[in-house]
Amino acid sequence: MDDKLVINFTPTGMIPTKDMTPHVPVTASEIIEDVHKANEIGITMVHLHARDAITGKPTYEKEIYAEIISGIRKYAPNLVLCVSLSGRDFKELEQRSDALFLDGDLKPDMGSLTLSSLNFNATASINSPQMVQDLARVMKERGIVPELEVFDAGMINYAKYLERKNLLQAPYYFNLLFGNIACAQADILHTGVMINDLPSNSHWSLAGIGNSQLKMNSLAIAVGGGVRVGIEDNIWYDTARTRLATNSELLERIHVIAKANEREIMSPEEFRVKMNLEPGNGSYGRYYK
Repeated sequence: MDDKLVINFTPTGMIPTKDMTPHVPVTASEIIEDVHKANEIGITMVHLHARDAITGKPTYEKEIYAEIISGIRKYAPNLVLCVSLSGRDFKELEQRSDALFLDGDLKPDMGSLTLSSLNFNATASINSPQMVQDLARVMKERGIVPELEVFDAGMINYAKYLERKNLLQAPYYFNLLFGNIACAQADILHTGVMINDLPSNSHWSLAGIGNSQLKMNSLAIAVGGGVRVGIEDNIWYDTARTRLATNSELLERIHVIAKANEREIMSPEEFRVKMNLEPGNGSYGRYYK
């Protein structure tokens, strides 16, 4: 557990559209502006998804990630940036790893790594053992830290397997996601089991899907973990679903809850030290001692 609160901001995701909520940032300029507002409110890191500028559909193309990363780093050169390597829409290693090959000021610090296949409400995210290992290998070779996405306890066991295969190296950062229909549910029992199973030298945040977001974020703040928060996981501000949220509103609420629990926000610089990341300002990814 950490005294300071990691806020992992997830502004866009792959699902929310402008038809669902006008507040989701889709274009590169919209994402850059939402991250700018979030950075002024106070966050630790950003989990980025890229969208096609014309269709609004998710894309893996590193050129679009480059535009987003460049725009963010003009005003926040130390902010920790993670790119999505999701398998929900993209099946080939060359597609899913494309953004990992950005260099210099455009290099991401982290890349998401979902540790097994899973079902969402209407779609599947396919993450074969070979794909997971290949993505982990590319990230290790490129000096990029996996953001380990866990939807069930078995995925934590697979992280330990990758550790034994020398494909993962501590310190680790886990996002534990709760409330998906086919995965761990948003309750204290599931949460406690998964936190207890994490390998040593792990930092973790809790996320909740849909109405579970506020509950799991609140639990994380109360017990010393970090939070993953944003429109990617929940487009509504209230559980009655009468009011669509903005990303800024979701973040401001987290700050209110954190203050009530006497939790300070962990700065990107502090998180970089904890995760053995380069210091920013032109140096990104992980350094190896």
